[in-house]
Amino acid sequence: MLGAYHGLDPSMGWLFAVGLGLQERRRSKVIAALFPIAIGHFISVALVVLLIARAMAQSWWFLRPAGALILILFGIFRIVKPQAHPRWVAMRVSWLDLVLWSFLMATAHGAGLMLFPVMMKIPSCYAAAHQHHQHLLMMAASNNGLVGSAAVVLLHTGAMFMVMGIVAMIVYEWIGLQILRSAWINLDMIWAGALITAGILAMVI
Repeated sequence: MLGAYHGLDPSMGWLFAVGLGLQERRRSKVIAALFPIAIGHFISVALVVLLIARAMAQSWWFLRPAGALILILFGIFRIVKPQAHPRWVAMRVSWLDLVLWSFLMATAHGAGLMLFPVMMKIPSCYAAAHQHHQHLLMMAASNNGLVGSAAVVLLHTGAMFMVMGIVAMIVYEWIGLQILRSAWINLDMIWAGALITAGILAMVI
């Protein structure tokens, strides 16, 4: 659901892809732009998930309250500064430019941070090793945590890519960008509220 939400949000990439397609009047340009955008999003989310997984492996007692507090504070920041995200200077961009832009956009929006409550449900290899004092169990728990973390990132990015692609093609083929002026809701405020809610849930669950 979080990945689908990011796919729906125009600031996460489909708006840029549609803009590139309309500029050159080519459907193929829209489709081609979606892949580097998804890759940049994937890298941003994967780095955050990796940091969380490493912290979980150390079994830091303050990880849950610290992560929850970061989510809440970042949500408040998004409410106070909703326009605080990267702004590209031109529509003439390369494949690498799109990857970098998407990475910066996802990072600025805290896309990976939102997965913190999900990561808290993945078993920690540290906890398993100290509970059972067995090397094989430690390796198994570590592998499970690695597989679980990879699954989180892949499912998130896959859902984002699928929804982003569907929305981009619908807007490009039939609707046009006028919808953003007349019918689009303020997703930034919804996202900020979701960050704060996730932080509270991560603290109490």
